[in-house]
Amino acid sequence: MKITEDVRKYAAEQAISEEEALKKGMEEKSKEFVEKGAVVYNPA
Repeated sequence: MKITEDVRKYAAEQAISEEEALKKGMEEKSKEFVEKGAVVYNPA
């Protein structure tokens, strides 16, 4: 799957484990979500 490949590539680039890459990615997306107003459905 493309997502798995992307995670493995990101982990290799950052010299971290795949688990750490997933955790870091989720933290970044969580921060981005909150910065954009924490709205699940954005109006068009």
